[in-house]
Amino acid sequence: MSPSVDLDALTDWVRAEGIGTEIGEASPLAGGTQNIVLRVELDGRPVVLRRPPEHPRPTSDRTLTREITVLTGLAGTDVPHPRLIAGCTDTSVLGVVFYLMELVDGVNPGEEVTAAQRADAGLRHGQGLAVARALARLGAVDPVAQGLDVLRKPGSFLARQVPQWLGQLESYREFPDWDAGGLPDPAPIAEWLEAHRPPDAEPGVMHGDFHLNNVMLARERPEVAALVDWEMCTVGDPLLDLGWLMVTWPDAPRVLDVGGPLADLGGLPTRAELVAEYARAGGRGTERIDWYTALAGFKLGIVLEGTWARASAGQAPEETGRRLHDNAVSLLSVAIDIAQGTWSVQP
Repeated sequence: MSPSVDLDALTDWVRAEGIGTEIGEASPLAGGTQNIVLRVELDGRPVVLRRPPEHPRPTSDRTLTREITVLTGLAGTDVPHPRLIAGCTDTSVLGVVFYLMELVDGVNPGEEVTAAQRADAGLRHGQGLAVARALARLGAVDPVAQGLDVLRKPGSFLARQVPQWLGQLESYREFPDWDAGGLPDPAPIAEWLEAHRPPDAEPGVMHGDFHLNNVMLARERPEVAALVDWEMCTVGDPLLDLGWLMVTWPDAPRVLDVGGPLADLGGLPTRAELVAEYARAGGRGTERIDWYTALAGFKLGIVLEGTWARASAGQAPEETGRRLHDNAVSLLSVAIDIAQGTWSVQP
């Protein structure tokens, strides 16, 4: 028995589902920090099992159910994604929601690079542009036609962003030892975001955490093998995904340590090149990309500050909390720079 899954119970399930007859060994795979990802032998071929952590959070099963919904909805589209084999929302099988998906033949740039990537700056540049094209394809998916509109909340997606994340930041005060020292005042950023908020656009599918570490690249071709880690997927304004890519992209200013060894090699496209490629690939209008980048910095900064707040109460490692607090400072600072007109994605 694997420490993370009852292989006998899994075997019974795949037989009942008609997707296989035998389950072999299971071994951990890299990728994903919030859930367990295992390589499992299904009738002699490697597949991937994804399930919540050993000690699931209250929302873990709901999150995995969302991922099953997303991968089901992406089937048949031109969005590169891991093919879902089958999902199980019956917690009597393994005690949690889980699913099996095809193993992607690709490389996560946040973890490793191939010999071809190391040797060829042109390949690295082309792969960066492929990331922008993949994002454009995702934003073009019709959520209603693909059964993904169930992920959409009622009301205006953009109108609820600033109040929601200001409220999230305020909630950290429940940790009495939380010290937000150095964190820029969010009020002026919030005021600028609200004053310059674009009109609502047609709702589209969003990844929700779109950055290089959530992409699998082809090993030797300028292509994306798959977009992964769909736990934050929703239906809203896809341009926020593009803003998220801008604020996390490993180009000066490098706000976060994203992209790992691939980013360290250099040769990736600039932010402006990514925006242009996104537009050429049929993405949405990018005239307001600076606003979406500022919103991404504001939102992600507040999210990361939550780890520092929990660390102050002993609920997260202090070293991790301090690092993410520094990241939050950088992200909110970028948002301020955009609001003040001193920095722009466009040259």
